[in-house]
Amino acid sequence: MLNQIVLVGRLTRDIVVNKADSGSKVATISLAIPRSFKNSDGTYDTDFIDCTAFDLVAENTAEYCFKGDIVGVKGRVQSRVIEKEDHKETIMEIICEKVTFLSSHSKEGEEEK
Repeated sequence: MLNQIVLVGRLTRDIVVNKADSGSKVATISLAIPRSFKNSDGTYDTDFIDCTAFDLVAENTAEYCFKGDIVGVKGRVQSRVIEKEDHKETIMEIICEKVTFLSSHSKEGEEEK
């Protein structure tokens, strides 16, 4: 059996690393991925996919990647049950195992070396 996903897209925002209740560091990486075909209006739709990164993957991605950069994400799909007011809901999420920096810009205010 195999549970693996590979995504390549642009970051839609700068990454912020937070500390979870368990003590681990966590970040949400939001990717914009254009589809490879045109819709009925003749334009390309874009999918926006949130991925979750932990600890060193989260820290390194936040340090070196910024909004607009292209990154590759290798990870897995994971389901999680959350409780709403009167029912339970299963959500699917992407867990990053590796993030590859495919393009980068220098942080605003810093010179490229």
